[in-house]
Amino acid sequence: MSKNTFNKFFVAIIIFLTILVVGIKIYSILSFPEISDWNYTQLKKINKEKNDFSFVVFADNKNSIRTFKSLIKKVNNEKALFAIDVGDLVYDGENEKFRFFINQIKQLQKPLLTVIGNHEIKENGRGNYYDFFGRFYYSFAIGNSYFIILDDANEENVDPWQMEWLKKELQKSQRYKYRFVFMHVPLYDPRKGEYKMGHSLQNPAFAKKLNDLFDQYHVTMIFSSHIHAYYRGTWRETPYIITGGAGAELAGADPQHYFYHYLIVQVSENGVSYHIVKLKSPDFEIFDRLIHDAWIYIYAFFAIHYLDLLIILAFIYLGIYFVFSKKKIWMKKSNLKF
Repeated sequence: MSKNTFNKFFVAIIIFLTILVVGIKIYSILSFPEISDWNYTQLKKINKEKNDFSFVVFADNKNSIRTFKSLIKKVNNEKALFAIDVGDLVYDGENEKFRFFINQIKQLQKPLLTVIGNHEIKENGRGNYYDFFGRFYYSFAIGNSYFIILDDANEENVDPWQMEWLKKELQKSQRYKYRFVFMHVPLYDPRKGEYKMGHSLQNPAFAKKLNDLFDQYHVTMIFSSHIHAYYRGTWRETPYIITGGAGAELAGADPQHYFYHYLIVQVSENGVSYHIVKLKSPDFEIFDRLIHDAWIYIYAFFAIHYLDLLIILAFIYLGIYFVFSKKKIWMKKSNLKF
């Protein structure tokens, strides 16, 4: 086979494979099941008559793969009624990343509820989040427990309509024994000292206003994330847990706080208990940690966009080939050597 014939055969294969990959890409988009109002659909699967039950809490997986896959596998073995992801489900809000997350959680064998995080609203993702998951804030009751999910993804506050809704919900929650609040961005950053701003709500006055409200209505526990770590404490009279260990890069090196994990919350007539389940975490040697953190997003990027990358590379190759082919033909016509 001559070199020219081989080149033409190779180009024909590239064109065929490009068409095939484009077809697979189009099929993967068109065949993706129509999903809307995810949280409402998941809520209907939960038995709401129980007073004694457990649920799982985790957050900040952010399109990670290996750790989040391990988390899902372990959660499937828990005797929990449901799970809740307290935000940063994805790296940013493009449709492709939400679809990838949904394909991941299809492996979870329990109802999963979500909280909107600041990464969900990046790249104009708020609309995409709504299309897939539904309302940005909502509430529900299970037995003698009341659950309130908030939207503070703007990292500043909750909007005035949500604030009025929250007040009514907290009033309603007084009929229940336990009140759980979920919000992605914490009121304060525990690493900055008592009630100080940091990786938290950036409006101190509003954070205090919410804190007053939670104190007034005796919230049992606030679950937040945003900080990729584990912290537990009290904001004045209101207990909180920050749980940000579902797979994104860890935010520090202190082994007491920075590790991958999820929580099991056990609710009974006798009280509420909170248990940490630790997952395999990287060591704290700085070079290893940097490699680990970089690999999280490189791996996720290729896993989400590998079809796009194959299409781009194929078009680049074909473009270069045809440019050089035309140049060769022109030089032959001009009786020049190539």
